[in-house]
Amino acid sequence: MVQAGGVAGDQLRSFIERIERLEEEKKGIAEDIKEVYAGAKAVGFDTKIMRKVIQVRKMDRAERQEQESLLDVYLHAIEGGQMPEAMGDE
Repeated sequence: MVQAGGVAGDQLRSFIERIERLEEEKKGIAEDIKEVYAGAKAVGFDTKIMRKVIQVRKMDRAERQEQESLLDVYLHAIEGGQMPEAMGDE
């Protein structure tokens, strides 16, 4: 194993090359995802909402409920004390 300045060159090269391969794979996967969104958009789906659905599905139930509760509290605070459901009754 070649060492330069206390660094094992072969081992470092191995890590760097592996990361480079993974970065290339990641770029390919990102392109695939972009194509799927384009296909969904072409048939009329709202990709912004699709991204939000994916983000929400990644959360566990407790985290999702906490965010929904905070959203309600924040909306209530900025809408002058009216709860969002009550606004439709006006």
